[in-house]
Amino acid sequence: MMGGFYVGPLAGIDSVRVSDGTDSASKTGAVFGVTAGYDLDMGDAVVGLEGEFADSSTKDSATDILVTGDSAKLSAGRDLYLGARLGFKAGSRTLVYVKGGYTNARAKLTYDDGTGPLSGHDDLDGWRAGAGVEFAVAPHIVMRGEYRYSDYGDYHFAGVNTGLSVQRHQGVVAVIGKF
Repeated sequence: MMGGFYVGPLAGIDSVRVSDGTDSASKTGAVFGVTAGYDLDMGDAVVGLEGEFADSSTKDSATDILVTGDSAKLSAGRDLYLGARLGFKAGSRTLVYVKGGYTNARAKLTYDDGTGPLSGHDDLDGWRAGAGVEFAVAPHIVMRGEYRYSDYGDYHFAGVNTGLSVQRHQGVVAVIGKF
């Protein structure tokens, strides 16, 4: 069953990379969420729309940034995705696909200079491209493995461009129920 509505949980590895144009750093954590969509079976090909809600455990912290004893923590928060996919059948139970679309991630920053913490978040708009494979393990159940790259452009905090760019690499697996 290649076409129709689908929904399922996903989990995997989330690597967030921040760069200032000269230097870069990345942190890795877990990504977990749910994906849902609709595929139209066109014979040898499948086209579809999908959405996703995910969260991440990826974070970084530092101390003694501006003054001795201060601390800051930057965390990757929820990640929303809406896009399209195009797949080609590689057998009766296998689908190989590419995908692309809009993504919106939340970055949360907390800073404490000893007088009390300040915290806030910003939403980063970007685009996502990816590729994956699905394998039907039962008439209405498929396993999915997918790599995706997201680019959020320049990171703004409280409306100010920080001069940092943000990208994300993810590898996920999902168990999808098709209806």
